[in-house]
This record gives sequence, C-alpha cells and structure tokens, in this order.
Amino acid sequence: MGSGQRGESLLFLTDEQLRKGIELMFFAYKGFTSDPDRILEDYGYGRAHHRAIHFIHRAPGTTVNNLLSILGVTKQSLNRVLRTLIEDGMIESRVGTRDKRERHLYLTEKGSILETKLSEAQQQRMRSAFRAAGPEAVSGFRQVLEEMMDPEMRRHFRSTGD
Repeated sequence: MGSGQRGESLLFLTDEQLRKGIELMFFAYKGFTSDPDRILEDYGYGRAHHRAIHFIHRAPGTTVNNLLSILGVTKQSLNRVLRTLIEDGMIESRVGTRDKRERHLYLTEKGSILETKLSEAQQQRMRSAFRAAGPEAVSGFRQVLEEMMDPEMRRHFRSTGD
C-alpha cells in the first residue's frame, strides 16, 4: 500500500480511533511537560510561567497585549504571572517608545538561562521522538498539529517563520 493510499484510509477514522488519538495527545502532553515541570518546581513556577517565558523568548519586546492574545488568558491571570517573573528578575518590562501605555517584555540574563533549561529538556524529548518516528512522520505530525490550531493561531504561528 503506497503512502497516498494509507493517507486516504485515515480520512475515515472510527470514533474509537479518534478516542485513541485523543488519548495519545493527553499522554504525549504529559510526557512533553513532565521534564519542564520538574525544573519549574524548583522556582515555584507553573506552566503559565513557562508559556510566558517561551513566547517572550521567541519574540523579545513583545507587548503584554500581544502575549495576552497568544496565550488566551485573562489580563488578571497574566499580570500575576508577569509580576512574579519581574519580581524574581526573570523578565523586564519596558515602557514603549512610541506609546507610553505599552509595556514591552524581555527576558533578563537569568530568564534566558531558565528558558534554555526548559527548552533543552523539551527539545531533547522531541528530537528523540522525531528520530525514532522518521522524517515523513515529523512532517505529518507538524501538519496535523497546524490543522488542529484555530485559524487565528495558525496565521500567527505561520507568520513567525520556521
């Protein structure tokens, strides 16, 4: 059976196959977050802190409003996370040069060190999984994940480049 035929047959998944896929996502997510969770625990941080650090690293100078949009959390929730990270010297908030109401976020050296620890743990797990699965699976996996995103998030993700 060629790969095209295999792909076509997957267009008609049973409910049980879909449930298994959902289960796989839950267990994969648990594995994907377990390494960073152990690191974050040493700092008294949770996954919200990790997500903020990740996206500030990916887009230095991002605004609080942009981060709110990406994370899809309440302003109150994000402010709690940012306040802790600022107090702990992980990120700094700078007043906008064009609009004084804007706050631009940057990782400090201390925050960059933590981001590196967190990302290296996840990269190691992903690299190992991708190697084991092979290049065709990696491409398919990425495509499936992109298709699961809401259209606005997909546009944002694609605009950040590879």
